Parts: sequence; structure tokens; C-alpha cells
Amino acid sequence: MSMVEAVKSVFGQYATFTGRARRSEYWYFTLFNFLVSLVISVLWAVILRGEGSLNFLSGIWTLATFVPSLAVSIRRLHDTGKSGWYCLISLIPLVGAIILIVFLATDSQPGTNQYGPNPKGM
Repeated sequence: MSMVEAVKSVFGQYATFTGRARRSEYWYFTLFNFLVSLVISVLWAVILRGEGSLNFLSGIWTLATFVPSLAVSIRRLHDTGKSGWYCLISLIPLVGAIILIVFLATDSQPGTNQYGPNPKGM
């Protein structure tokens, strides 16, 4: 799966919290989100020297991608056989974020699980 396909898939399932998401879909979307945020931040800092409405654009981007980011994270956890509620583990300082990253990086459960068929087999 390419980055373009992953981003289209995530935005196509904007608020879909059911089903499963491949590792590549999650990580490519995360990379895309990071790169866009980086470009907005660099434009705000370098071109406008911290002044202007580009900071507003950063806030809009964050709000626009919050729901699909949460949705793809939950679908990714489903792919590993875990409940989407495991996203809340990131609220535990330091350790929680590390544990969540490990869960998100874990390979898919083979075959069908309680959240649906394996997306690798589709």
C-alpha cells in the first residue's frame, strides 16, 4: 500500500471505528499527517516569522485530522486483536505511549478475528 492509497483510505473512512486497518495504512497516514504539520509549522515560523494566520491553519489541520487519526488508530488496534479502548493507555505518562506504539507496530492477527477479516487477505 502506498502513502497516497493509505491517506485516501483513511479519509474515505473518516469516522469509521469498526473493522481493521493494516500497519502500512496506519503508519503512512501518520507520516502524511506529520509531514503536513511540519510544512505548516515551517511556513509559519520562517515565512511569517510567527505572525499571521498560519497558526490558525495549523489548528484547523489538527481538528480536521483528529477524528480520522483516532479512527485509524482504533482500526489498527482491532487488527492486532485488541479493543480500541487501548488508545486510552496513552494517557499513562511516558510508559503508556510506548506501550501503545508497540501495539500499533505489532503484526496483524492472521485470519478473521472478532473485528472482521484480515485486510491483508483482501
